[in-house]
Amino acid sequence: MASQDGSVFKRCGCRREATSKLLGAKCPKLRREDGAWNPRHGEWAFQLELPRTTEGKRRQARRGGLASQEQAQAQLDHLKALMRLAEDEPEIEVQVADLIQQALKARRPLPETVEVKRRIGVGVRTREKVPTVAQWLKEWLDGKPDLAPKTRASYEDHIRNHLAPHLGATRLDKLTSWQVEEMFAAIEENNQRILECRESDDAKVRASVRGQRVISLSTKHRIRATLRSAFSEAVRRPDLPVAVNIASHARLPSCPRSKPLVWTAERVRQWQVGGVVPGEVMVWTPEQTITFLTHAKKYRWLFPMFHLIAVKGLRQGEAVGLPWSNTRLTDGQVDIRTQVVTLGWKTITTIPKSAAGRRTITLDSGTVRVLRSWKRFQNEARLQAGQGWADSGLVFTQPDGTGWHPGVVTRWFNRIVRAAGLPPIHLHGLRHGAASLALAAGADVKVVSTELGHATTHFTQDTYQTVFPEVARAAAEATAAMLKPARA
Repeated sequence: MASQDGSVFKRCGCRREATSKLLGAKCPKLRREDGAWNPRHGEWAFQLELPRTTEGKRRQARRGGLASQEQAQAQLDHLKALMRLAEDEPEIEVQVADLIQQALKARRPLPETVEVKRRIGVGVRTREKVPTVAQWLKEWLDGKPDLAPKTRASYEDHIRNHLAPHLGATRLDKLTSWQVEEMFAAIEENNQRILECRESDDAKVRASVRGQRVISLSTKHRIRATLRSAFSEAVRRPDLPVAVNIASHARLPSCPRSKPLVWTAERVRQWQVGGVVPGEVMVWTPEQTITFLTHAKKYRWLFPMFHLIAVKGLRQGEAVGLPWSNTRLTDGQVDIRTQVVTLGWKTITTIPKSAAGRRTITLDSGTVRVLRSWKRFQNEARLQAGQGWADSGLVFTQPDGTGWHPGVVTRWFNRIVRAAGLPPIHLHGLRHGAASLALAAGADVKVVSTELGHATTHFTQDTYQTVFPEVARAAAEATAAMLKPARA
């Protein structure tokens, strides 16, 4: 067992004039002429020899910058008390020393006795063998049976494709934030390789990256969030010697939320000339949306769904999974209680994962008329199909009564957009457009936020700022008019 005596001392930053070496504890200014400590010069510190690391390296617990001798002595006594918790068991001593060293390196307060007891286990012993990152990630995920299917699939993807290949072989308590940052650097290098191969004149080179996708900054943040969640659990476990959430210290560039941009005439012109799409989230002008819906009327089995999304901003999975039992045309209301999510190409019907997502939206009279007409058409088709009709109970169905697959709906949407000669947007862009239109029309932000299923109005306001230039221009003119001098 290492010596537990330790020491408390006072030192300063003064240097010898001749050599510029620090005087440290030998500075004469540290004491008064009567030998008492000078409270106006120097600072107190303590040090304590800790048990050697698992690799056999010597180490000390040392901290300075303390205001008084009493404070330094109290912290030294606290360290000794922590070491006594190990009860002369060498493995436990090393674990306690690790916790102390991690706190000192991170410049955090020393761990409390209760925390150290929890970490070394009261009646619980740490594992004989600390798991690797890959082993822990599997154990962590297996211990979460209640995860939403899509969340689980996302975690599995992050672990399988990124975390395990880059970090999996490292022992859990030895992982560093530097290694996590190196993983993201390697991902970015692969992104550049994919982009360069796509631009190659060699067909074989282009084919070598077919199907590979570039990992966006937002996806990198989600990968780090998965690792952070797994490490949070590890820090809470008394049988694991992990005291710091390494993922929280790994740096990534900030990822501001992508805000919608409208397809103005100039942006459309640039897109037509060079194929440039100026933003990740694009929305149409009201006129462009009308053009799309006009063309969509040719597709009788899809138009009502696209109309509802464009006007009320439903998510695609909410529209695809909407049952007639939750649609009250007499009241002009729709209860959003289900959604269809995709796992690969497989689909499952589930409930929205947030409380805000489970909501009731109010329909305008025009949308009620569209849905009434659609219901009559659907009933006629059901009667004609007879036994061949699949009674799914869904509002929006294919000609045989079965529900739509979200991927198929997306394909039809893109096909109609091209046929209409419109600049491209994602199907989710119809939802963005509905939100922007509602706010531009003067709808109360609380109402818009609630109907979109957002948890806060702040998110709604921050994401759907004024995107239509006509609205912004009118506001600018109105503001400037207030500053014009009064006319006689």
